[in-house]
Formats: sequence, structure tokens, C-alpha cells
Amino acid sequence: MRALCWNGSELNFESSQRNPSIDPARALVKVHLAGVCSTDLQIFKGYMGFTGVPGHEFVGSVAEGPEELIGKRVVGEINFACGRCDLCAQDLGRHCPNRSVMGILNADGAFAEYVSVPLTNLHRVPEGLADEEAVFTEPLAAAYEILTQIQLNPGDEVVVIGDGKLGNLCAQVLARTGARVTALGKHADKLKLVKAAGVRTRLLQDWQSRTYDIVVEASGSAAGLELALAAVRPRGTLVLKSTIAGAHQVSLAPIVINEINVIGSRCGPFPDALEALAARRIAVTPLVEKIYPLRDGVAAVTHAAVAGARKILLRP
Repeated sequence: MRALCWNGSELNFESSQRNPSIDPARALVKVHLAGVCSTDLQIFKGYMGFTGVPGHEFVGSVAEGPEELIGKRVVGEINFACGRCDLCAQDLGRHCPNRSVMGILNADGAFAEYVSVPLTNLHRVPEGLADEEAVFTEPLAAAYEILTQIQLNPGDEVVVIGDGKLGNLCAQVLARTGARVTALGKHADKLKLVKAAGVRTRLLQDWQSRTYDIVVEASGSAAGLELALAAVRPRGTLVLKSTIAGAHQVSLAPIVINEINVIGSRCGPFPDALEALAARRIAVTPLVEKIYPLRDGVAAVTHAAVAGARKILLRP
């Protein structure tokens, strides 16, 4: 099997990897497309201390597993829970203390020809949904997670900080609630994409400081948190979507002084994301900048790390 492998300091393309092993509770999935995301780039900076095959956004087809799934296209949730602890019993497997996380923590990921995934994590891809759309299921589900955590009302003033892929998806999802959503970013071409989806946009260089009912920090940068704290009105809500390697030096006093509600937001509901994609409610294909063959994965990751880059995909 061919795969991209991260050894803690260097990413290499290797063709001698064995196919992942499976058991009756798992399926072997042939990867059709995998997406490079900001979390992957943070891993290459030391986030989570991960080594192995990275990648957690994917669409593929079942190569080995239950007969009824063979050949079926699937996407997969990334948290591999134990299924036995108290949190799993509360349907909080994504927070299972014994979990592994695909391409992030103690589990090889999807930057490979094949990936092993628990059957309980798999979701069938609707007919008519292209691979180039389905590969966005995981990040779109993360955007929909916000709606499971907070109540948005028509007319609420919301700003999404960050014009990258996740920021774009969050802005699109939140705008469908009737809230007044503004996407704030540094890149006019990327803001143009989210504006085409009906979201108000503002360039950071033209932004005049003001406060919002809800602020979503999805910039993927350390400076984003400080900006986000300054943009939340008293008793407003700050939703943190970024995962960033390294320490932060930001005063948390405004949280206390302004009585701000801070919510960490991570993975989300795959069924909601797949339904939205199938109904074409969320535009994702304009986000794709380039698809690289897996053998050129190192170049793909380098491209993805360029400021202003849109979505980079890998095709094994």
C-alpha cells in the first residue's frame, strides 16, 4: 500500500506500507479522495505529537467488510471510541478517554490507498453526490456542530473570523438560520466565494471594530483569538473552532469582565452534513483549488500551507 507517513519531523511518500488490518467490527476502505485541512498542517508543527499516516477527511468505497457494504461509497467519523466507558454510554464517544482519532491520535489516517474504520463510524454517501462534494462531509459536520451547541435566531449578529475552508462552511451554515452573518478575512478572492453563497463579507484591513452577539473563531491563527475576544459583545458567545499547536498568550480578563460564554466546538453530525450536501444547500466545490495524486502528497501539503490557498485534495 502507498501512503504518506509523518515521522514527527518529516513527511514522506512510502510505497511499502502494509494494508491496514481489520476485524469483524471494522471495514477496509479504499480512499477515493482525501482533504488536507488546517489540523493536518498543525500536526506537522507538532500538534498532538502524532506519528503515522495523517489525514481524516475522506470519501471512499468499502473494499473489505460486511457483504452489504462491499463497493458502497462511504465517509467516516474520525473518533474511534471504546464503546464501553461512561461517556460512550452517554453517546459522547467523540470525548471517550480511550479513543483514538483518525490521522490525529493513535490511528493511521486517510492519506493512503486504504484506511481501516470502525463500522459504527461509517456513513453511506447518497447517490448523485460526487466524491469532490462528499469529501467535505467531515468539515461541514464540524460547522453544523455549532447549531447543536447554541441557539441562533433570525436577526442575531454573527461574525465568522477566518475566510478559509472551515470559516466558509461555518458562515454558510449559520447564514441559513436567518442570522445576520458576516465573514471576516484577509483574502478578497476567498471572501468572494462565501459572498456568492449569500453571506456578507468584510476584509480585515477595512474592518472597523464593533461587537457581535456571536463570534466564531475559525481563522486557524493565534491572532484570531485575540481578535475574536474583542469582537464579542458583553454576555455574547464566542465559539472556538481552531486547533493550533503551541502556547497562546492572550489575556482572558475580557471573558470575565464582559461575562462572555466560551464554547469549544469540534466534530459534528455527519447525517446533517450529508443531507445538506445532497440537497445542494451548501456550496463546497468552489473551495477546491487542486487535486494532487497521492505520490505528490508532499507537494500537496506544501501547497495547502501557502497563505490564501483553497482546498487541496489527494487522490490515491
